[in-house]
Amino acid sequence: MNRLTQSDLRNGAHAILPVAAGLPAIRQRTARIPRPSARNLALTILALVVAIPGFAGHKLAPDLASSRLETVDVIVQFKTAPTSEQLRHMSARGQVKHIFDHIHAVHVSLPLRDVQTLESDPSVAYVSPDRTVSAADWNNSQNGRGLLDMVGWTVNAQSAWAAGLDGTGIGVAIIDSGVSPEDDLMAANNSGSRIVYSQTFVSTEDPSDYYGHGTHVAGIAGGNGTDSSSNGAFQTFKGVAPNISIVDLKVLDQTGSGQASAVIAAIEQAIQLQSTYNIRVINLSLGQPVYESYTQDPLCQAVEQAWAAGIVVVTAAGNYGRDNSQGTSGYATITSPGNDPYVITVGATDMHNTPFRSDDTVASYSSKGPSAIDHIVKPDLIAPGNNVISLLASPTCTLVTTYPSTQIPVSTYAYSWGQGNWGSQKLSTNYFRLSGTSMAAPVVSGAAALLLQNQPFLTPDQVKARLMKTASKSLQPYSTDSDSWYSRSYGIQADIFTTGAGYLDINAALSNNDVVTAPALSPVASFDPSTGLVTIARNLSVSWGSSVTWGDSVVWGTAVFTGTSNGFSVVWGDSVVWGNAISSGFSVVWGDNINFAALQAASPADGDN
Repeated sequence: MNRLTQSDLRNGAHAILPVAAGLPAIRQRTARIPRPSARNLALTILALVVAIPGFAGHKLAPDLASSRLETVDVIVQFKTAPTSEQLRHMSARGQVKHIFDHIHAVHVSLPLRDVQTLESDPSVAYVSPDRTVSAADWNNSQNGRGLLDMVGWTVNAQSAWAAGLDGTGIGVAIIDSGVSPEDDLMAANNSGSRIVYSQTFVSTEDPSDYYGHGTHVAGIAGGNGTDSSSNGAFQTFKGVAPNISIVDLKVLDQTGSGQASAVIAAIEQAIQLQSTYNIRVINLSLGQPVYESYTQDPLCQAVEQAWAAGIVVVTAAGNYGRDNSQGTSGYATITSPGNDPYVITVGATDMHNTPFRSDDTVASYSSKGPSAIDHIVKPDLIAPGNNVISLLASPTCTLVTTYPSTQIPVSTYAYSWGQGNWGSQKLSTNYFRLSGTSMAAPVVSGAAALLLQNQPFLTPDQVKARLMKTASKSLQPYSTDSDSWYSRSYGIQADIFTTGAGYLDINAALSNNDVVTAPALSPVASFDPSTGLVTIARNLSVSWGSSVTWGDSVVWGTAVFTGTSNGFSVVWGDSVVWGNAISSGFSVVWGDNINFAALQAASPADGDN
């Protein structure tokens, strides 16, 4: 039968609901927990078979069971492309708001009783709520000088700039809160804006960046530093790939929140515009908690479609690294779609106000793996994300008005500064600073653009593999991160679930010419209850399954392994990060005994220094 198109439907706009912004994180000191003991194996097995209501063997997402609404917005995924008859039948039950072409799904508002009947529909693959997604920024209120120019030095971008690489000709889609047309986003000859396309998926707002997040992200990936290169400036806030073309797809409202349906629609639009603007990279500095396997999550299915279309997808890991609400000490807190094995998931580091990598540490709020439910090894990389100065959309944007200390004085980067009210330093109207994995992701997006400008033939898998293999493995095995505002200190160990393959190194990536021919899927971590050890489960069909060139010790570094067990590399730190079989954290990580109510009730992120 013929498919029903979007134009056949009425009221097809996305429903964007204003909800609280920010990713939750509970401030808790990281604890070391003993290795699982043999006497607890019975409890281990019991934990492994704990079923999540509405998940195992069912088509309805677990968080639908807790809905108290009579009518709910859901994303219904079909096993094959839905027919006109199927869609008309659904329209008769409720309001079809959007048809997704690439993931065989629809966004529809239905009575809850009708949602429950979809369980028995043989054509339906999975049903999930149209969940809230939030910007992955950590809105701190502390002083600091984590300058954007330091980011370039830290990740060795200068060699690319010296070789004439600046991202020219590469389109990067910023799916965020909008991108304002700032001076730093103009073409090098000032002939026009490098924002080549703008579209809003927030039905209540125009494409302007009222929140301030998307413009900051765009500046990190591709600002050229124009407004910090004159008037007595001694610091230049230059992005990683300062001449990329920016495709602005707005999905977050003025509170920094949006809906998964809008993000999916934006991803599909990026795929449609791919050839028009040579979109080679999508940056997603946003996320939502993981409620089901990535194979069922519609947001993950959408990013996989972009990857399959030849677009590198870079996502923030999330800011749950201090969340101990489920006893995991911040482990297993990677957000969706960062839990998808195809994408490049980025954690954040603290540069400690120097351009030297040697004193850098992982930011304590940076989410850690393995991913919930699927146990995917994440993040893939880490990059600078703490106290990063970048573009300010407007002094009246929500982030600045809510967190006024994020606005920086002009004296931060220029000698010619005046006095403001009450004798305070004049504040910049061009730049401000934010922290979070939101800031780390566009550093990697910019790096990907440089690689693609240098070698346009590279596939998303080849870009990911090169960035991971060449990432610096010289990281402090143990470190602390302090929060001076709350006088707290957090212990961090640089294991594979905290740092991934290591610290982004652009010069090393550009110098590498290895070409993988297999998919570069992030691997799966496996727990062996008989030994109490965690290993990487090798998959011979992926890039680092069996090759010496792309072996696990090369890609992730020998520091994250302690030896071998039955031919598999043992993940370093497994005995201290998720506890023993009787702990709640153990059953969350390895038994998928996730408390969704705790996830939703976790408190908002606070400041980090």
